[in-house]
Amino acid sequence: MSESWDAHAATFDEEPDHGLRDPAVRAAWRDLLLPLLPPAPADVADLGCGTGSVAVLLAEAGHRVRGLDLSGGMLAVAREKAATAGVDVELEQGDASSPPYAPGSCDVVLARHVLWALPDPGAALARWVRLLRPDGRLVLVEGHWFTGAGLTAAECEALVRRHRAECVVRRLDDPALWGRAVDDERYVLVS
Repeated sequence: MSESWDAHAATFDEEPDHGLRDPAVRAAWRDLLLPLLPPAPADVADLGCGTGSVAVLLAEAGHRVRGLDLSGGMLAVAREKAATAGVDVELEQGDASSPPYAPGSCDVVLARHVLWALPDPGAALARWVRLLRPDGRLVLVEGHWFTGAGLTAAECEALVRRHRAECVVRRLDDPALWGRAVDDERYVLVS
C-alpha cells in the first residue's frame, strides 16, 4: 500500500486542499482548524499526514506536531516542506491505524481523509481515543465523495460515539477550503 502512495508523492500537492499552496486555500484551512484546537502549544498527532501540509500549518501556529504516514515518499516531501517553513515537525513512518505513541500523550489527534480508508475504522478510532489526554480532542476531516468512497457524517459520528459522548459535526462546503466548489459530503467532526 505504501508503494501506491509513494508513487503519488511528487504530484499529491497539486490538489489545492492537499498542498495548501494557494494562499486563500491555506488561510481557509488555518481559519478552520486553529479554533478547533486548544491554545498553542498543544501536542498534536497528525495521523496519515501525507506531505505534511496540515502538520506544517499547525507547527507554524506554535503547536508541537508529530506526523505519521505509511509512505516514505510522502514523508520525504513533508520533511522538505517543514524545513522550508523553518518549523520542527516530528515525522515518522508508520501505520495511522495503530500509532506508535503512548496512551494519554496527545492533546489532539487529527486525521484528514484517513479514517474512511482504513480496514477497520472502529478499531483505529479506539486506539486514537486512547492517545488523548483526559481533555483531549479528536478532529476528523472526512467525507463521502462523488465517487462513492468515504464515510458519511452519520457513519463517522456513529463510530466516534462508540468511544466518546461529545461529538459535533460541521459541513465543509466552503469552496475556499477545496479551491473549487464541491457538491459531495465533506465535514469536520470534533469530539
